[in-house]
Parts: sequence; C-alpha cells; structure tokens
Amino acid sequence: MDRNSITGIILIALILIIFSVLNRPSPEEIEEARRRQDSLEMVRQQLEEEAAEVAREEIVEEPVTEEPDTNQITTDLVDRFGVFAEAAIGEDEIYTIENEKITLGISAKGGRLWSVRLKEYQTWDSLPLMLFDGENNSFGLNFFVQNRSISTNDLYFNPLDEELVPYAEDESTLALRLYAGEERYIEYVYTLYPGSYMADFNINMVGMDQLLGATASFVDLRWEIDVPGQERVSSNENNYSTIQYKFLGDDVDKLSERSDHDHEELRTRLKWVAFKQQFFSSVLIAEDHFASAIVEQQRFDEGPYIRNYMMDVRIPIESSPTEIIPMQFYFGPNHFNTLKTYSRSYLAARNYDLEMERMVPLGWGIFGWVNRFVVIPVFNFLEGFIVNYGIIILLLTVFIKIIVFPLTYKSYVSTSKMRVLKPQIDAINEKIPKEKAMERQQATMKLYKRAGVNPMGGCLPMLIQLPILIALFRFFPSSFELRQESFLWATDLSTYDSIMDLPFTIPWYGDHVSLFTLLMCISTVIYTRMNSQMTAGSSQMPGMQTMMYIMPVMLLFIFNSFASALSYYYFLTNIITFGQQAIIKRFVNDEDLLKRLNENKKKPVSKSNFQKRLEEMSKKRGGQSPKTKDTGKKKKSVARRKI
Repeated sequence: MDRNSITGIILIALILIIFSVLNRPSPEEIEEARRRQDSLEMVRQQLEEEAAEVAREEIVEEPVTEEPDTNQITTDLVDRFGVFAEAAIGEDEIYTIENEKITLGISAKGGRLWSVRLKEYQTWDSLPLMLFDGENNSFGLNFFVQNRSISTNDLYFNPLDEELVPYAEDESTLALRLYAGEERYIEYVYTLYPGSYMADFNINMVGMDQLLGATASFVDLRWEIDVPGQERVSSNENNYSTIQYKFLGDDVDKLSERSDHDHEELRTRLKWVAFKQQFFSSVLIAEDHFASAIVEQQRFDEGPYIRNYMMDVRIPIESSPTEIIPMQFYFGPNHFNTLKTYSRSYLAARNYDLEMERMVPLGWGIFGWVNRFVVIPVFNFLEGFIVNYGIIILLLTVFIKIIVFPLTYKSYVSTSKMRVLKPQIDAINEKIPKEKAMERQQATMKLYKRAGVNPMGGCLPMLIQLPILIALFRFFPSSFELRQESFLWATDLSTYDSIMDLPFTIPWYGDHVSLFTLLMCISTVIYTRMNSQMTAGSSQMPGMQTMMYIMPVMLLFIFNSFASALSYYYFLTNIITFGQQAIIKRFVNDEDLLKRLNENKKKPVSKSNFQKRLEEMSKKRGGQSPKTKDTGKKKKSVARRKI
C-alpha cells in the first residue's frame, strides 16, 4: 500500500469520527425517546389484556359445540379396544371390603386387588402389615377379541352398587362389571366371610362367547406384585421367600429361594399358586384347576421390597353364553396348623386336600417327619399351658434330651471304654513305630475287639440324634409362633437378639452382637474340651482337635444373624448335656469298667453269624480239603511210575 492510500484512509476515519460527535443526541433527547418507548409498551400490554378478556367472554357466552379432540381419542380407543372402548375411559376409585382378619382394597381400574392388609399383625417396626399395596401390582385377564389383545388391567369396572353394601348378613361382597356392549360383560365378585383368611373370587362372563368365539378354550390371568419386607432382617426373610405351587393330584413344588431370578413354565395342571414370604402368603386357588402356568420371581437386595412375583395362569373355559369361573384367595400367616385347618376344611367340602401346610419349610425326608410328628405336636401341647415361648423352648429341649438320653448314655459309656484303654493303646503305639501305621491300626482294632469295645459306639448315637438337630434348625427360623415373641433380652425370637449395635459392619458377622449366639459358641467350646479329654485317641489326631475348636468360631459368624430361638436352643442343649454327663459320671466307675474289659479279653473271641456263614460257604465251594487233593495227586503219580 502506497502513501496516498494510507493518507486517504486516515482522512475518512477522521471524517466519520467528527460526524458521529456532531450528530450525537443530547441527554434530553435520549430521555424523551425512552419515555416514548415506555408509553408504547404500556399501550401494547393494555391492548393484549383487553383482547384476552374479550376472548374469555366469547368462550363463556358461546360454548364450543364441536369436540374434534374427543372424537379423535374415541377413534383411537375403538381401534385399540374395540367393543371395550367405552370402558377405557373412567375414573379410578378404591373400594374396600373387610372382616376381622383382613382388609381388601380393590381398584375400579382393572377391577384388581389394589392392597391386602392383615389386621392382626404388624411389621417388625410396628407398621400396618400389607402383603402388597399400590401401583406396582397388576391383576387381570388377558384374551383376544376382534383380533385385538385385551387386558382388563387397562379398563374400568363399574360397581353394581354406589357403595359397599353387605351381600348377606354373614358375608361381605363387592361386585364389579366390565361392559362390552349391551348384555355382554365380565364380572368380578369378591366375597369375604367372617373370621376367615380365605376370600372367594368368581369371574362371571355373560355373552362373551360371542366375542371370544366358539373355539376359545382358555383365558389367561396374570397377577404380579412387589412384596414389601415385613421382618427385621431382609436377607433372612428373602431366604425363606419364593413362589410355590401344587400340581393337581400331585406334590407341592417351588422356585429356588436362593436364586436372584428364577423362571419356570409349568405345562401340567395346577391346583394353586402361592406368593410366599417367610411368615405370610398370598395364594390363588382354582376351584377345578389351572391348565398351565408361567411363574417368575426376582430378588431385590435393597429398598423396601424383597421380591417381585409374577404368575400367568391359564384358565380353561367352555365358551358358553354364561360362564362362572370360581376361585379362592388365601391371605394369611404361614402357620402350620392354620394352613392345615384350611386344607382339611377344603377336603371336607370338596374331597380334595390342598396341602397348603407344605408351604412351611420343615425339611425333607426324616427331618420333616421329626418336625411334623414330634416337634410341632409337643410345641403345640405346651402352647396350651404356657404363654412364654422361651419357657416352651426350654421344656421342649428338656423333653428331647430325655428322649435321646439312652443314646447319650451309650455314647458316654463307649467313650469311657476307649478312655480306660488308652494306656494299652499307648503301649501299642510305643511298641510299633509310626512307619507301620497299618500294623499299629490293626493291633489297636484287635485290642478293641478282644475287650468288646466298638470304636464307633460313641459316634453312632450322635448320628442318630443328628436328624433332630437338623429338624430344629429348619423349624425355628420358619416357626410363625415365634414371630415377635420376646424372651429375656431378645425382643423377637424369630430374628437375632442384639445386646450391642456396632458402629461398623464386620464382614460375615454383621453390625451387632448376639448374646445367645455368643453363649452357644462358648458352651460348644467347653463341650469340645470335655470330649477331647474323654477321647482316647485325642493325642493321635491334633489336626482334628484343632478343627473341633475352629468350628465354634465359624458358628459365631454363621449364627449371629440367625433366629435367636435357634441359638438359644443349641445353648440349652449344651447345658443340659453337661448336666447329663455329670450324672452319668457318678454311675460309671472307670476302675470297674476297666476290670470288665480285661475280663472280656480272657474270653474267646466269638464269631458273628455272618462270619460263620462265610466260612461254611467257603467250605462248600472248596469241596475236599487241600490235603486230600495233594494226596490224590501223589497216588496218580505213583500209578504212572508202575506202568
């Protein structure tokens, strides 16, 4: 760029600056312009308000007669629901029926069970006990009509009466109808009887055969709920919660309690399906049967809910103009005798045993028999006289220990025999080096045999008592009788007792200290110590002895969050065992016992019948003796030499 161009640019810039300064408005002119702008804005707002007022007056004076939006919604509903389109519009309302035991909340939308409350019970923190409640639940029929998939959960039912009116003097009934045009409807009828945990539920279908078609043979009923936690320890409650079901004329089965998510397609006929918790259940019972079912559960480890349950049961129908599908609900406790009573009542009325008491986990095989025929009868008998369940458990423990006392005595005597023979066993061990372990063991067993000692005599009686211990391990955590029953420092025998809440959580142990568990473990250590002193071969098995002392420490971690009734029972068992051993010791003299064993060694060792039979069979198979056979061979060889 040359000098002339630069000079021109500078002159133009100076001219523009001078022009802007000369033409800048004065402060008075700026203020006047601002006032005019504010006046125009005020006029504009006033005009808008007047226009809005006129519009409101026109709307009031001239109501709109056309409803294009509503017509459009109705068209959409017809496309989606067909003959049920009118039922897709409505207002939800919760109706209530109740008796002395339960309160049912039933929603107009879907005609479904909205909530169930058990009036006699509370949660662990003294809140009303709701089996389920709220929007997270669904209950309704699913079927096809006019090539449309219909779910009654999306439709509104109408009550037959404006308000709940007792259907009869001794029962309470609510009937809701879902209309599908004139003379066609689906009706839900809920009926409660005084003092009962059972509720009748009938599905009445009128004129539905015209819509479902002559070939329709079933409808599906889907029920899904989120189960709130009721107990103090949700992890324990979860471990006893699952879906159970009874096959028609067959056994009761269930999904896995330990699985986070479980699903099963049941292709055979079913009598009932239950949403089971640790102490309460919601059961749907078919009057005839369910053709099949799909059941599914999901476990929640956090939050107010412990499980999501779902059942989709297939209900057979006959496609008649009027069809009644009778069913029943059970909403109540998992109390063995209560469930058994309802099952027997059903048996008397319909010649079918529901076996709902099988929902109480008493254990399989012999463990279940012990609980069913020994523990529960004794427990119930004591309940009739004693109110405090801690005392009942004490008396139950005494009763069981008296029953097994002959086995305890036999075990103690067998252990004493081995103890008094310990010096002779030590002599064998000194005589035979460690390298010849087999020879040492054979010599020891020979000594036991000559003295008439069974080395398993101390173990077998304990093994016989094992089913009782395992049976009670199953009984106490699932015993409804113990729920929220207090004893000493334990406020609830069905859950852990805490004498100290820790400000931190110890892995595998928890954030509290259970005193009953602590007492149980201390008494187990003492019991182990006493047995090790009585056992002859304790010095030969140091590894086993160490393991026996590690076991109580493991139990301390395992039982800390278990039912306090269980720890209390095992503690009582140890204490009573100490007393029994002290009594037996007064009647078993070691010197007299050793004298009898030494006398036994002088007697010839008798052979068992089994050993005698083996020897006789061996003689019969062998024919003549080996000596005779050898003589025959010699005769044959001599004859050959003569020839």
